[in-house]
Amino acid sequence: MNTDIKYVLALIQIKGIGDATARKLMEYYGSAQGVFDKVLNSSERIKWPDKLVQEFQMEPDWNLIEEELNFIAKNNIRGLTILDVDYPRRLKFCSDAPAILYVKGDVDLNHPRVLAIVGTRRATLQGKEITRNIVEGLADQNVLIISGLAFGIDIVAHQSAVENHMPTIGVIAHGIDRIYPVEHIGVAHEMQKNGGIVTEFRKGIKPDRENFPRRNRIVVGMADAVLVIESQKKGGSMITADLGFGYGRDVFAIPGRPGDQQSKGCNYLIRNNKAALIESADDIKYAMNWEDQVKPKSIQKQLFVDLTPDEDCLMQILRNQRKMPVDELCLSAGIPISQASVSILTMELNGLVRTLPGKIIELV
Repeated sequence: MNTDIKYVLALIQIKGIGDATARKLMEYYGSAQGVFDKVLNSSERIKWPDKLVQEFQMEPDWNLIEEELNFIAKNNIRGLTILDVDYPRRLKFCSDAPAILYVKGDVDLNHPRVLAIVGTRRATLQGKEITRNIVEGLADQNVLIISGLAFGIDIVAHQSAVENHMPTIGVIAHGIDRIYPVEHIGVAHEMQKNGGIVTEFRKGIKPDRENFPRRNRIVVGMADAVLVIESQKKGGSMITADLGFGYGRDVFAIPGRPGDQQSKGCNYLIRNNKAALIESADDIKYAMNWEDQVKPKSIQKQLFVDLTPDEDCLMQILRNQRKMPVDELCLSAGIPISQASVSILTMELNGLVRTLPGKIIELV
């Protein structure tokens, strides 16, 4: 077990320390333990508000933390801090990513292709059938399905993934010591054989109403794209879609009939250019460049283009990987996306790379 988990749990107990602040402190001091080692040393402390220093001077509830650590170890649960290499890399790019995640099951959180599927809890028969068809249609493309384990579209997406032997993750809005709703315990158990359950909440936290919108950022943050299947104009699915739009994820929606309450949200997203219209799995494959195709014969690349250090670094990575999502490429190069975007545009104008649907950068 990562020993820094103990100090992350202590850090997030501090009043005034949210996920974003916890991350900044951990990165600044190198670890959560480093924060506690240095924060009370005035010579090594950055400018701290007096009230926050006083909060740190109070002892964390170490008994509660020890109880949590024992629970994790006893139940074969992974605790991942945001500084861990196994932490979902897509989620790391989100400024409000949780400082710690609890993971139960056999799952790769950095699966190469991840689709979030969300929708109304009161799904129609047609909505459920569309969900099954889309998931089944993606079964041959090695796609991981992520959703919220709720009634309606969520659980149908998970069940369809299990039936088609696809990995699937359920992000829950409470402690990992329970499954809510209880009707989904059986499905959750099956999911852990080729997928898993993920949450940011420690054991004992109940599925309170305010937790559900909060967990949606994890659903979106871990995915390459978000698909909305049946949604009213207000609700959790629309919050998730807005998060996806804000995080720069590809957002898709299934259109519905005018006046249909269960499709008003989807139609709104499409009409306002917040989501692309999708009718089938093939549409998603095309939009995300997930269609496995025979690679064309390599063409001689331009050999005499002068490259900047950033461009050269990006090219070296692409020569090995051939194509990568832009966020993963920038992470591997250690270059901020805002800085790398200029280099990528220049490389594209010089015919060295091209941008594919789904924000994939490919070596020409």
